[in-house]
Amino acid sequence: MSLNFSSKKSLLAIALGLSLTVQGAENSMVVKHLANEQNIILLDSVKKFLLLPVQENAPEGKVNIIVNNEFQLEQNINIRLAREKVDYYVPLDLSAYQGKSVSVDVTGMPASSLCWKEIKLSDTFDSSNRETYRPVYHHTPVYGWMNDPNGMFYKDGVYHLYFQYNPYGSMWANMTWGHSTSTDLTHWTYEGTAIVPDAWGAIFSGSCVVDKDNTAGFGKGAVVAFYTSAKSTPWGDVQSQSMAYSLDNGKTFIKYEHNPILTSTERDFRDPKVFWYAPGKHWVMMLAVGQEMQIYSSGNLKEWKKESSFGAMQGAHGGVWECPDLVELPIEGTKEKKWVLICNLNPGGPFGGSAAQYFVGSFDGKKFVNESPTQTKWLDWGKDNYATVTWSNAPAGRCIALGWMSNWQYANNVPTTQYRSANTIARDLTLYRVGNELYLKSKPSPEIEKARVEKVDKSSFKVAGKYEIESLLRDNDGAYEIEMTIENAGASKMAFCLMNAKGEKVSMYYDVLRKQFAMDRSQSGAVDFSRDFPALTVAPVDNAEKIHLRLFVDRCSVEAFGENGRYAMTNLVFPSDTYNKMTFESDKKSFIVKSLKIYRLK
Repeated sequence: MSLNFSSKKSLLAIALGLSLTVQGAENSMVVKHLANEQNIILLDSVKKFLLLPVQENAPEGKVNIIVNNEFQLEQNINIRLAREKVDYYVPLDLSAYQGKSVSVDVTGMPASSLCWKEIKLSDTFDSSNRETYRPVYHHTPVYGWMNDPNGMFYKDGVYHLYFQYNPYGSMWANMTWGHSTSTDLTHWTYEGTAIVPDAWGAIFSGSCVVDKDNTAGFGKGAVVAFYTSAKSTPWGDVQSQSMAYSLDNGKTFIKYEHNPILTSTERDFRDPKVFWYAPGKHWVMMLAVGQEMQIYSSGNLKEWKKESSFGAMQGAHGGVWECPDLVELPIEGTKEKKWVLICNLNPGGPFGGSAAQYFVGSFDGKKFVNESPTQTKWLDWGKDNYATVTWSNAPAGRCIALGWMSNWQYANNVPTTQYRSANTIARDLTLYRVGNELYLKSKPSPEIEKARVEKVDKSSFKVAGKYEIESLLRDNDGAYEIEMTIENAGASKMAFCLMNAKGEKVSMYYDVLRKQFAMDRSQSGAVDFSRDFPALTVAPVDNAEKIHLRLFVDRCSVEAFGENGRYAMTNLVFPSDTYNKMTFESDKKSFIVKSLKIYRLK
């Protein structure tokens, strides 16, 4: 009796007690189920990817690659493999194992799971967008989960953005540094994964510097990355600081052979931000440690000395402090500069969950002193600007910041699956003075204006009661900017909203008496995925009589910048249709919209 390929495989499966998935001769694989939800996938031939089916509400299993009886990954991949349904696929890259006998070890998955029928071998992975809410001009991962921006540096005309990344699902896990690049801060190219987990742990947040003078000995102009190695053990979590260097402008990294370079007995000990302090001719490292920032110094980037701590009795302490930054900024209208310490915390934001606060003061290379210890200052007055940090080695005279556009209250649950999370638009930071206080100005970086491809200019109009703009843009795809100037003519409340044909809306208003700008997203579209998502956010304003406001709308977000960045408010929204209508309303007397411009952005 002769047997074809599939028949031979079937008999082998019966003899060995295997369940079998056959996808054509060249794609064949055999799955062997063991006791206690242990499984082995045997691959007869290796293609570039093993496509793994994911079910987001399933428990996590663990995956590793075995060649010659040895695990190939330093850490197991945590992945929610499909049990009853397939939400999407993620690729496990096997390209390094061409020509070898490969097995894939899968633990924590029942033999009855759907994934065993749906796993595929392929030389390609389709990453084309299938998400209605994916932004047009904001950075997003091509697929998978993203949170904090990491390691941002500028070199040779290119902005490098690394980010906390899970390539194996759209929920937080498997922390790796993903990498994207841009020449204009608006259009981004995905460059793959840059730093992956190892024996010291997952790769948490950190920073990069350009070592122009070869202080570390890796080479003049080497890019040096600092990150937190985070390991979970049966006895608890462990965090330490590690280093890697790149000799090809950040494309690939070599991990330092003597990692970790800095350790602590503290449980929360993370997010190193490193920069050169020119007056002292040494490097500075800022670290988030519980509810304080610790400051270290070094001459060679390898050996670090603790200099001071900052945080006691300063600012908000509703949650753990994270993602520090320390930058020197000019004070507008003067020749002075002051240091600003950016401190992200979760929870404890002004409207719940995560947020970014800042302190203005002095820094001598070893110690930061806050000049307003009794006041809490917020970098953004929305719910969705967190983990804000700045670019290292930025073009002369500029300090450019970027945040993660989400909130830990609901980040894992927002209604997308192919990817989760975007970054804010880039923002240039400066300081301005009101009376005796200094405040941070967060202005949209000028590069965003290059994304304008169409302009609609509305004539001036008076709002006494209600006024409606039926259509903002023809064929509106949900990616646009609105710039308007408003003058009050006796109104105590000047209201306006973005609305779609289904009545979903983002309501905004200026409260003249309280001097506040507010945004309400409680009727903005999908809001029921989290009880914390419907929200009213409020920002203080200096002058509510004559107003300049820019609104950046990009399918799933609204970012508001008032008075050239004196206040900023970032909020996610998930409408079922594009907001293409705008209504204005005045209580009591009236106000005048002196100018209103709409720009389509690409």
